[in-house]
Amino acid sequence: MKQLRLCFLFVLIACSTLFAQDNDLLLAKQYAANGDQQKALDIYQKLYKQNNEAYFTVYVNSLLGAKKFDDAISITKKMMRKHPEDHQYNIMLGATYTQQGSVDKASAIYDDLIKDLPADQGQIAMLASLFYQNANVDYAIKIFLQGRKLLQSDQLFSYELINLYRYKRDKAALVEEYLSFLPSNPPFITQAENTLSALFEGPADYDLLKAALLKRIQKDPQQTLYPELLTWQFLQQKQFDQALNQALALSRRQNDDGSNIFELCRTLTANEAYDAAIRGYEYLVSKGKDQQLYIPSKIELINTKNSRVTSGKYTNEDLLSLEKDYNNLLIEFGKNANTAFAMQKLANLQAFKLHKLTDAQKLLEETIKIPGIKPALLAGCKLDLGDVTLLNNQPWDATLLYSQVEKDFPNSTIGQDAKYRNAKLAWYTGDFTWAKGQLDVLKAATTQLIANDALNLSLLISDNITADSTGAALKIYARADLLIFAEQPDKALITLDSIDIKYPGNSLSDDILMAKARLFIQKKNYADAVPLLKKIAEEHSFDLWADDAVFMLGDIYENQLQDKEKAKIYYQKIITDYAGSLYINEARRRFRLLRGDKNEAAS
Repeated sequence: MKQLRLCFLFVLIACSTLFAQDNDLLLAKQYAANGDQQKALDIYQKLYKQNNEAYFTVYVNSLLGAKKFDDAISITKKMMRKHPEDHQYNIMLGATYTQQGSVDKASAIYDDLIKDLPADQGQIAMLASLFYQNANVDYAIKIFLQGRKLLQSDQLFSYELINLYRYKRDKAALVEEYLSFLPSNPPFITQAENTLSALFEGPADYDLLKAALLKRIQKDPQQTLYPELLTWQFLQQKQFDQALNQALALSRRQNDDGSNIFELCRTLTANEAYDAAIRGYEYLVSKGKDQQLYIPSKIELINTKNSRVTSGKYTNEDLLSLEKDYNNLLIEFGKNANTAFAMQKLANLQAFKLHKLTDAQKLLEETIKIPGIKPALLAGCKLDLGDVTLLNNQPWDATLLYSQVEKDFPNSTIGQDAKYRNAKLAWYTGDFTWAKGQLDVLKAATTQLIANDALNLSLLISDNITADSTGAALKIYARADLLIFAEQPDKALITLDSIDIKYPGNSLSDDILMAKARLFIQKKNYADAVPLLKKIAEEHSFDLWADDAVFMLGDIYENQLQDKEKAKIYYQKIITDYAGSLYINEARRRFRLLRGDKNEAAS
């Protein structure tokens, strides 16, 4: 019983001592935070005397903070004599000499550690870790490199060196380390790409990678990983043709199934590099019908050509070639549920680009009768057929088709789209009261785009009917809007210009400016679009299209005219002048990106 009491007493004393030390440590940290370094130093000295090992680091750091270098050197040397095998004290002595200004003495200590480095992987890693913990990245790297020599293996410590080079932002060394590491560790290629893209800051960095890769390819032409990385490098610099050329050369050399080319083409299409993507898909199609990717490539080839057309980057020959491609596809695979998507796209091409309304209507009527079509695709074809019949001066047929889809898909995105098209039909035909009633319902649509478009059109109608109860000028504007929808820009411009001539002083001036600006943008004529948008922003800053015009100017300057500084001005204007705009979040994101905010760029 007496022994138990003694044991309990010892434990209690020990706990009391530890508790007191913890309180002292907290007090010392508080003194240091308040700038009272001497009081903190006195406490650290007291703690150090109680337990050398436990409080050595905080005590030495406190001495260094007080610039008492001789005292720090003295106690560090004592600990070195006491623990000759523990190299943390050697490194601390070197750090102390460095802070004292005796860099040569510090380097001599560190060089001795490298000279006496044992051929033991664990000890090498531990010593390098000690250097890293003391913020001495350069010597941590030297330890690992010396360790490789001692252990006669250039593959050792790759993970550690990659992290150190990344921390140090030594791009050249990081590139070389990755290029040595990846051939035997190919699954890490994505990690390498992500790391390099986060670290690289411009063309010079990517050129550095390119030069290193070309040397490696010349030295080891059989290694396929280097050409893959070179393709990625070209993509990062938006050198899309060169990226495809590199990938094609590798595919031909390997005589593979082309799956890498197929994925690359999808990336090219996403970047609107349509010509390069088309060339890639044509290569896959040329490999023959017996290839697994023949049908997917043929479909994607046509889809990409269609994307090029819808983006506005096309010639009339492109339109006719695409129409021929669609017809050849339907001849090769037949008109059925599997090719209905192609029939729909061909009809849209004929209606809106080639203006073959009769052919388009006939094809869509044929499409909706095909059994087994997926409901969503069938609904889409009916909506498109409604559009074509509207353009063919058959508004009753159009509204019937829209209403069918609205009834079949209530409370859904496609149903709301059908309702919006019905409202637009009424708008085009001058039935403004009914159109506004439908648009006001759609202002609460779950799809933001439809809700926003409905709100804008409703406001346009109400604002201008208030100013002109007859709606005469508005009816001409609606006709021009129908011509814009039909992709007849020249006729639309003439109609828009006629409004001011017939009805001078009308209330549609900002609406006319916006409609004309959008037509010029559609035709890639940014030089004529910009002054119109600026006029809206300056002379109609409180009207409906003001924030749209400002944001569009930012987008044009950023992505079309390559003037980042002017783009920033307009995005900033959205943030400061139009806090309630739907563009506010996107404008803020783009502004921060152009300003160079790292966290925004990473996201």
